[in-house]
Amino acid sequence: MGSLMRNAYTAVLARGEWWQAALQTEPYEAAWAAEALFFVRVMQTGDDVADGSASALARVQISPDGLHWIDEGSSMRIAARADSLAFVRVREFGGWLRLAVEVPDGSRMQVVATLALKA
Repeated sequence: MGSLMRNAYTAVLARGEWWQAALQTEPYEAAWAAEALFFVRVMQTGDDVADGSASALARVQISPDGLHWIDEGSSMRIAARADSLAFVRVREFGGWLRLAVEVPDGSRMQVVATLALKA
């Protein structure tokens, strides 16, 4: 009996972008996938927060059409520290995915954000 090879794809949502204040990643159409993992790696920070304890909150959002969005319920904390890495896993999400990110006042971070999809 042969083994079943799963389809997988990784999309880059942000490469070297500076995140600050409130923002959303580009939406990604992923109706074919059964599961998804968002990864965010902080390359460097430009924090005004002296103790480095700041963290951003990234909420997973879903959409039926890529235009109208609602929180899916999953989220991740992203430490505002160089070389920090965060992820969140989602399943049964419908057609479109993105992250809605809130970076605290006085903080900013340069990131690489990817979306790993598997069928």
